[in-house]
Amino acid sequence: MENPFKYIDQPLKEVPEELKSKVMSDIAMAKLLMELAALFSYNMGHVIESVMKSRKE
Repeated sequence: MENPFKYIDQPLKEVPEELKSKVMSDIAMAKLLMELAALFSYNMGHVIESVMKSRKE
């Protein structure tokens, strides 16, 4: 089996522009989905904290 760690010190190779733009668009889509999920889901920490505060009062 070949040692994959021997490639760590090698100089970086240039990535094709199409691949770079595809990766960036995938990251943007993942970020959008995460933000939408946060928008439509409960922040359980905040819910628990507000319930505990309302019980104390």
